[in-house]
Amino acid sequence: MTGLRQRLTRALDARTRRGVELGTHDIETTRDLRVPMPDGVELLGDLYRPVDADGSLPTIVIRGPYGRRGVLGGAARVLAYEGFTVFFQSCRGTWGSQGKFTPQHDEQRDGTATHRWVRAQPWFTGHLATFGESYMGYTQWAVAGRMQREDPDHAPEALVLQITMPDFGEITWDNGAFAMHNALGWSRMMDFMDRGGLALLGIALPDPKLDKAFDVLPLSRGDSAATGHAIDWYQDWVRHERLTDEYWTSQSHTASVPEVTAPVLMVTGWYDIFLPWQLRNYRQLVEAGNPPRLTIGPWSHMSRGKAVPAHRDTVGFLREVFQGEPAGRAPVRAFETGTRIWHDFQEWPPRGTAAQDWLLHADGGLSTEAPAGGATCYTYDPQQPTPALGGPSLGPAKGPEDNTEHESRPDVVAFRSEPLATALEIAGEPLAHIRIRSSAPSYDVFVRITDVHPDGRAITVCDGIRRIGSIGTAATDPEPNADGFREVELRLWPTFHNFAAGHRVGIQVSSGAHPRYARNPGTGEPAFDAASTIVAHQEISHSGPHASGISLPVWTR
Repeated sequence: MTGLRQRLTRALDARTRRGVELGTHDIETTRDLRVPMPDGVELLGDLYRPVDADGSLPTIVIRGPYGRRGVLGGAARVLAYEGFTVFFQSCRGTWGSQGKFTPQHDEQRDGTATHRWVRAQPWFTGHLATFGESYMGYTQWAVAGRMQREDPDHAPEALVLQITMPDFGEITWDNGAFAMHNALGWSRMMDFMDRGGLALLGIALPDPKLDKAFDVLPLSRGDSAATGHAIDWYQDWVRHERLTDEYWTSQSHTASVPEVTAPVLMVTGWYDIFLPWQLRNYRQLVEAGNPPRLTIGPWSHMSRGKAVPAHRDTVGFLREVFQGEPAGRAPVRAFETGTRIWHDFQEWPPRGTAAQDWLLHADGGLSTEAPAGGATCYTYDPQQPTPALGGPSLGPAKGPEDNTEHESRPDVVAFRSEPLATALEIAGEPLAHIRIRSSAPSYDVFVRITDVHPDGRAITVCDGIRRIGSIGTAATDPEPNADGFREVELRLWPTFHNFAAGHRVGIQVSSGAHPRYARNPGTGEPAFDAASTIVAHQEISHSGPHASGISLPVWTR
């Protein structure tokens, strides 16, 4: 870069990453380097080289489909300011790279070829690390385990994985429910980008056509309603409800997570769309003997507040791995909601956590005592679906919301404890057990924990969904008993929360959160074709040895 351009670019990076203290190195940039793939396709990448760096730090590879310039290129430049050589490549079929972009399908092959190419370049510094968030984290998972097993000399030597996971099927069909807001919203964003728009703009701008598309049935018509034409991968996503289909298993890299032996840093947030799966990947590595560094903050997928701690942890982690400089932090740093305090742990969940059962009562109560019996009933109408209230999303960041008005709906039932005599802290994945029967062949169970404040506000803590009676869940659905009740078990979003003394624990049960999750038409037909709906009459049982309730991971320190 010229001196003036360098200063202007640095000023822009400082502005877009407010609070991040930029490194001192100037940068030399080489645009549009061509990387040959085994099938002859060439992928483009930009090289950022710090001036006067000592070469002891690794070359960092970033691979993604959202562009390499502007704000997104700033992620690479900010690392180069710190002395890292960075190669930022656009995935196949995006931003000048040849070929057709098919999400997830080519990243292992293309990533492997790119790693080998980078190591053969004269500017390669002798060590290789990978970096990136969201899809740019998926591209890291796509290569890391398999290369470690089959080509260890070219495998990444450290991974920085931010708000990501190795299997996008799991999030697309979350316990059988189609995550429509994210799936259709992302597909519309990529279509917008393919027509020349900026990726982040495509997810941030309001779009009345997209909002209307969320309500279209069958689901296979949603992409045409949003963009004016069918999108190949979206059609495939809706068509393949079973995560055991080869379509999904061929692009999942969860099984290879334990094979990753390189040091790993994970950064995520309590309101991120990938959180449950990223923490399960963390546990896979712990059990394989390679515990990652882990940071969990009060962030959603697009929270700007993540930038400073994520950058600090990334630089500290990479300097520790490759230069031996102690990072000066605990293996796990987690932000506790409620108290808004950061805690340091040796592992996650923290030691001293034990399950405590809280049971739902027919009178709307919630306690650790056995209920007297009875039932709670509500009706779910897919033509007027229970709306989503907040929750993890690809859109602009939203914090936890007040559920008071939401719980006044006739299709939502709420249970509350007595005011707590002492604070209650939970850390981990709550596990709901709902004994339920329905008049519909297929239905959803949506459970949310709220923190009920003395002034009456019921603030979201975490939630989760489980579909019953669908093509995708048939193999794992619990069998109904003689009275038609099923024991439905579902894991809620991980959390670390402090219910203060005087607050109440709230549990909310409904049968949807539209359009965060596509409404369940109730017929049990394949989602690709289901256009008709039926009303579902739901009954929650408070009787028997397995009465409805929730197991809270209580932390006793």
